[in-house]
Amino acid sequence: MTGIFAPQVFPAQASLASHRTQFPGLTNKAYFNYGGQGPLPQCALEAIQHSYAQIQQLGPFSSRSYDWVVEEAAQTRAAIAAALGTTSQTITLTENVSAGCNIALWGIDWQQGDHLLLSDCEHHSILASVQELQRRFGIEVSTCPLQETLNGGDPVAVLAQHLRSNTRLVVLSHILWNTGQLLPLADMTAVCHSYPSLQPMRVLVDAAQSVGMVPLNLDELAADFYAFTGHKWWCGPEGLGGLYVRPEALDALHPTFAGWRGITVDRAGHPTGWKPDGQRYEMATSAYPLYGGLRAAIALHQQWGTAQERYQRLQALGRLLWQQLVELPGVRCLRSKPPETGLVSFQLPGKSHSQLVKFLEANGCMIRVILEPDCVRACIHYFTLASEIEQLVEAIRQFT
Repeated sequence: MTGIFAPQVFPAQASLASHRTQFPGLTNKAYFNYGGQGPLPQCALEAIQHSYAQIQQLGPFSSRSYDWVVEEAAQTRAAIAAALGTTSQTITLTENVSAGCNIALWGIDWQQGDHLLLSDCEHHSILASVQELQRRFGIEVSTCPLQETLNGGDPVAVLAQHLRSNTRLVVLSHILWNTGQLLPLADMTAVCHSYPSLQPMRVLVDAAQSVGMVPLNLDELAADFYAFTGHKWWCGPEGLGGLYVRPEALDALHPTFAGWRGITVDRAGHPTGWKPDGQRYEMATSAYPLYGGLRAAIALHQQWGTAQERYQRLQALGRLLWQQLVELPGVRCLRSKPPETGLVSFQLPGKSHSQLVKFLEANGCMIRVILEPDCVRACIHYFTLASEIEQLVEAIRQFT
């Protein structure tokens, strides 16, 4: 595996050690929980602290601080849009993935008898929202079995078989959070948009595990709604994420919540309508200093290499972990072939996964349990070290 990390393949890899010093959370531990929350880099923490001080200097509630907030938000939407292959007008600033998904789920004008289709690998926060939609509006809800395509089968064909003429919304994850499978999202959205449905069929994507991991061009993917967060693979501050709304779907998605950031007003301050772009789904006062923190985190990753270079290294490291795990007695990886992403899920038949996680944490390795399917998930980032992978595998060997 040594050649995979050669300088000629990854030009910036020589500076990896100095790059990692920006992440205090990596000290004295082998961290494998990026899919839950990434460690905040020092430059992001400093940007947040500077922003809080700046607000106090300007006056927390003043015309100067208001102008500063507007500019910070604009810069943050621009930084996110540039990283995701789209324009600022498509980006709504939210708190997290769940907030973005709920904007899309509740903004549709649901009618009794409408159909919502979701995969069998969606997060429980999505399931809870869908259950409430079903209770309130009498919509039909069904699932398509994408989990069974992990080691064979065609996710696009499986999805197509479960679409209906009354399907209003399809809910998918770009990367399945439990198994780590990368879905062919562009092909799946194309199938949905071309299906002969009674009303335009929309696609909502839970992008919790894709933003900050895989290179993205959201305009080309053509998903209608793409909800993401900054605190996982981007390693930004918790409490700040976003929602991409495809321009073709904007007018059909109504705001569920109203606040001064999302509305237009007349000279007397009376509401006259919604902002013409993604800002219409934003509400009111937020933790504005987090904006600078997320921009700093995004910029730090870009200093190491391009999105493609980072993804290639992440993939190589994921394969390294997978290869070592499949050779380990008593361990079964969910995937029968090397993973495409940084999520590596595995099982220890006959042993307690929760006890394994506790044992590993006591030995300086941090991973997590997944309940469905019953497994353990390790997350590999591009700045993970091969020595950390060896440390994890050795600790698993000791447990088994």
